[in-house]
Amino acid sequence: MLESILGSTNAERVLIFILARNEGYAREVARFFDTDLDPIQKQLEKFEEGGILVSRRVGKTVVFQFNPRYAFLDELKNLLSKAFTFYPENEKEKLIMVRKRPRRRGKPL
Repeated sequence: MLESILGSTNAERVLIFILARNEGYAREVARFFDTDLDPIQKQLEKFEEGGILVSRRVGKTVVFQFNPRYAFLDELKNLLSKAFTFYPENEKEKLIMVRKRPRRRGKPL
């Protein structure tokens, strides 16, 4: 939806993922959208160089989030939020649901 403005589908995927979950790392984004890891990593690096995202290390993993000092952060988030409203409901739910801990053994899905 925003690929013509942002330049690529992967750029939109990265920003929408970070918007929905507040943070994320390259492999997590690539797995969610079932895409290759390399273009996602390149987009994350590009956004970090541009000052849109900032990163921090958690062990060996580099976690990205929006840069609170980015001059156009509110405008960017508004644009992404508007685009997010047009996503299919099932994809919105999967994006918002963050499951970080393991399930109890035998618990029904």
